[in-house]
Amino acid sequence: MEAFLISTGIVALAEIGDKTQLLAFILAAKFKKPVPIILGILAATLVNHGFAGAIGAWVTSLVSPETMRWILGGSFIAMAIWILVPDKFDEDDAKLARYGVFVTTLIAFFLAEMGDKTQIATVGLAAKYNNLIAVVAGTTIGMMIANVPAVIFGDKIANSIKPAIVHRIAAVIFIVLGVATLLGAGSGFGL
Repeated sequence: MEAFLISTGIVALAEIGDKTQLLAFILAAKFKKPVPIILGILAATLVNHGFAGAIGAWVTSLVSPETMRWILGGSFIAMAIWILVPDKFDEDDAKLARYGVFVTTLIAFFLAEMGDKTQIATVGLAAKYNNLIAVVAGTTIGMMIANVPAVIFGDKIANSIKPAIVHRIAAVIFIVLGVATLLGAGSGFGL
């Protein structure tokens, strides 16, 4: 349950103001069809984070628990720093309209999420918790928590949330996870 809850919370916070959330705003404004956009986001996230989680689980099988502890601790601290860097949105991510709303969203989100903060976080969380299903479910729910309101409420939300504050909160959570991991938290769980 901890893997699911932490994964959900971290990704929901990290996603606020992220380029994929900006993509959700743009797709919602362009197509005005929330259901296929939401389903496209869900499908893209499940595939992308499933792949990222599998990599995280695979990495844990390659290195010793002690080495993994240092890799994860450093990775979480690096994520804390990276999350404070604002994302830049590429308009090309939203220019796939000839494929229909669902397919456009699926492709655009999958590509935008490649190498993104939340995908990298999924790799680290899957490695830390060694619970692929809970982590992928949590990161996917976190993405949906941040992006579904963006699709449904669009401009009203964009003007009321201060992404910099939310990013600072997420950065603090990543730092706490990183330091706790470096100090041996979770070592009783094989990390």
